[in-house]
Parts: sequence; structure tokens; C-alpha cells
Amino acid sequence: MKNLTIEHITQACGGTYCGPQDEAGCTVSAITTDSRKVEKDCLFVPIKGERSDGHDYISSVMEHGALVTLTEVDLGEQAYPYIRVESSLQAVKDIAQYYLAQLDIPVVGITGSVGKTSTKEVIASVLEQKYKTLKTAGNFNNELGLPLTVFRLRDEDEIAVLEMGISDFGEMTRLAKIARPNTCVITNIGQCHLENLGDRDGVLKAKTEVFDYLKDNGTVILNGDDDKLCTVAEVQGKKPIFFGMHEHCAVYADELENMGLKGVACTIHTGGEAFRVQIPIPGRHMVYNALAGTAVGRVYGLSLKQIKNGIESLQSLGGRFHIIETENYTIIDDCYNANPASMQASLGVLQDALGRKVAILGDMGELGADEAALHGGVGEFAASTDIDMVICVGPLCAHMAEGIRANNSKMEVVHFDTRDQLLENLPNLIKKGDTLLVKASHFMQFEKVVAALQS
Repeated sequence: MKNLTIEHITQACGGTYCGPQDEAGCTVSAITTDSRKVEKDCLFVPIKGERSDGHDYISSVMEHGALVTLTEVDLGEQAYPYIRVESSLQAVKDIAQYYLAQLDIPVVGITGSVGKTSTKEVIASVLEQKYKTLKTAGNFNNELGLPLTVFRLRDEDEIAVLEMGISDFGEMTRLAKIARPNTCVITNIGQCHLENLGDRDGVLKAKTEVFDYLKDNGTVILNGDDDKLCTVAEVQGKKPIFFGMHEHCAVYADELENMGLKGVACTIHTGGEAFRVQIPIPGRHMVYNALAGTAVGRVYGLSLKQIKNGIESLQSLGGRFHIIETENYTIIDDCYNANPASMQASLGVLQDALGRKVAILGDMGELGADEAALHGGVGEFAASTDIDMVICVGPLCAHMAEGIRANNSKMEVVHFDTRDQLLENLPNLIKKGDTLLVKASHFMQFEKVVAALQS
């Protein structure tokens, strides 16, 4: 890892080195917080979690080939080198900031309330047509996950696509200080994490903290159809690049063609040119992701053909509108997370499925004081669709069920208090040939519902 000697690591995190001076110039091969993933000459970062404390594994990881470890506790005299720090979590952020600065590669930073991960996937798929691209894996988008993503970068990587997720004020500042993006993409400003952020204006304020750490002469790419983002007139004296469904945006789409669960086709316009593209994942929201990918692709010099190829080679992720065909059902696995906007988007796509359409929906978290009304609002939207059955799960989803019943007396609605009650009754509710949407906030653990349906 470039310039990551024990000495430089110690300086970067403001730690105190304990060990032989002749080892201080040794370079680490990797950085990990997982004692099971220790490799020869790596740096081990012990994190105190709810269930375990990484400090308990220091002796073991050093025996298995780690070069050096951080520690928040005094280890006394040891046969191996270690770096004493006040906070392992803060140290890992400081080291990541230092390491990324050594690599001097462009960074595309992605945030927003809905669609961060799918937008990240589109952007990475586009950029991979020209550059060796590293992207955030899974949900590694927080104050620990972002540094761990940065540590996967190597000299041969040409561009980084980093997702940044937040739930409170100040978090984006800490993430952006590490990423220092050359290009910043914000997907939208929705009703997420209102428990901490208050309202959508609070969400906008928290997300746009990233602008303070945009590289000089950086580029900001925003959803021009979002009523909050379209108010951003300039950043660092430069106008943003807007994308959307209207001609006033620099990158826009029209001639949308719904292809059901096979995806959506559209014509994308940019810089006076246009191309027809088929996005292989369903939903109107995917058009916005493709537009963001197009805007980023143009910033980094890709041809329209390369951008088209990148969009059309996109693959879905497990838990994020991943379509699973079984002998009995078509399952739309969208159970990774949920908020009102993404719930409505997914319900809209379910309408396009063939056969009987069933939505299995669970509670949405972190919605603040209006959580009951927001669940009821999703129910009202569901009532306006031609979905055959909605199965609501969780105490908050009782309001969703009420919203459906109040607005559509003909729609079949079932409510269960718990996921276990759902699993017990599910075989009696669904039928062979059904298309089943499974969606809830992550804490509901609806991946267990998907697993039950597959088995």
C-alpha cells in the first residue's frame, strides 16, 4: 500500500509507536478490522462493537502474520509492534484520508436519500468501460465502511466511486473529509432519517455538507427534478450539471418505454447528442440512475457508445430490486432498506409484472414524529395501484394497511404484527405464479422472508 509504512501510519493517526525502530519503515500489505481476514504483513484495527471487542483478538492476529496493530489499551511490552491511539475508529478515518491523498486518483462521491447504491452501480459500470474502477462494496458507506473501501485501492486503480450514507448532521463532513471528491453526485432529497434531520430541508443541509470538501474545480451533478436540489445555483462559483426528465436539464431522458420486469428503455440526450438505451433493471427511478451515470461518463471523457454499453451491462444486487425466478414465484428482492419514496417506486414497478401481484411490506425506520402518517401515505399510494394483495408487517405498517382500506375497499389487505407471524401464514396467502415484492427497512430482516420464499 503506497506510503503506508508503520511510521507514516503512526503520524497520520497521531498515535504512539511501540516497538523496534528498525520495523517502523516496514510497509503494510493491507488493513482490516476483521480478525478472520488477517493476511501477512497487514495492519489490524481493533474496533469495539456491541457484541465483541477487537482488542480481544490482537494476540491471535499477530501470531497469524499481521505486521502491526492499533490499540486503544496499553499492551505493555510486547514482541510485536503496535500503535497506541485514543480511538481506533478515528484513527482508521485519519489513515484513510492520508492514504487516499497519496494515490492522487479522481473520486466520484455519491450521496442522496434514495438510490445511492443503484446509482453507484450504474456509474461504476459506465466508468469501467474506460477505466480500472474501484467502487464501494455492499453497504460500506459509513464512517467505518468508507475507510475500509479506500484501503482496497491500489496503484493500478484509475478512479474510485465512493458511496456516502449519513443519518445525522456532521456525518457527511467527516466522510467528505476522507473522500475529497472531484465529482459529487446527489440523487435526491427525500424523507429519510427525519428522526435526526427534522425535515427535507434538514436532509438537504446535511447532504450538501459534502460541497465543503469538493476538490478545487470539482464538478457537482444533481437531480434537476428534485425540488430541493434544483435550488442549488452554484458550488465554488461553478454551476451544477443537472439531470432529469425535462429539456432544461443538461442531461435528460424522454421516449420512455416500460418493458415490465425486463427493464425500461429511453432516449438520453446530452451535449446536443442522443442515444437509445435499454436499462436492464425495471423502474422509472432507474432512468434517473442512468442519467447520473451518463453525466459522470461525459465528465470523464467517455463516448456515448461506452456509456450505453456501461448502462446496458448493469446487473442487479441482492436485496436491491433483485429479481429471483423460482419454480413457483417471481420474487422481487428489494428488502435491503425502505423509505416512503423507495416504497412507492417499488410498488409502481410491481404494477408492471405479469400475473397476480403481491406486495409484502414491512416497517420503515427513522422517519421521526410523522412516521405513522408517512406509513399511511404509502398505503394511500398502494391503494391507487392495481396490485392484487398487500401484506403489511409490523406495528407501523398497521397505518399502511389502514391507508389502503380507507382508499380502496376492493384491494385485499392483510396485516401481521411480526415477521414470524407472516412466515407462519405466508403459505396460505400466496399462490403459484405470483409476482412477490418483498420490501422493508433493514432492521425488519426481510431477507429471511426472501429465503423462505426461495425454499
